[in-house]
Amino acid sequence: MSKIYDFSVEDAHGKEQPLSQYQGKVMLVVNTASHCGFTPQYKELQELHQTWGGKGLEILAFPCNQFGQQEPGTNQDIQEFCELNYGVSFPVMAKIEVNGANAHPLYNYLRAQKKGILGSKIKWNFTKFLVDQNGEVLKRYGPTVSPKEIGDEVEKLLSR
Repeated sequence: MSKIYDFSVEDAHGKEQPLSQYQGKVMLVVNTASHCGFTPQYKELQELHQTWGGKGLEILAFPCNQFGQQEPGTNQDIQEFCELNYGVSFPVMAKIEVNGANAHPLYNYLRAQKKGILGSKIKWNFTKFLVDQNGEVLKRYGPTVSPKEIGDEVEKLLSR
């Protein structure tokens, strides 16, 4: 059986990033979009990163254009948008698909580990997966759950 650390993802510059580099860290994996009603969650994700990033939290954002075509830009456009509008300093990876035949293998894995309201499918942008220091996918949060609401759980995990 695969573990989350077996996967690699592409960063916004086309470089492969093995998730094994995050072993021992808490990860919050989020599919994002720049033109979505939930886009302001980037601000709260950045706040979580500022609070807990130096203490073992890694936030990984994966732009996706599958929901309402709300992420039409290039990887460079997305990076600039995130930096200029939200001061994002956590990794925003290359654009991917999270559902369907072309879904990234990481998202196939995450969806299989924690089902949501629509079964394994991702419902919309800003679905979040919380992964503990051992690589176990602990929880899946729907788009309406704000990153601030996850802060207490992150703190508990980091204090283990």
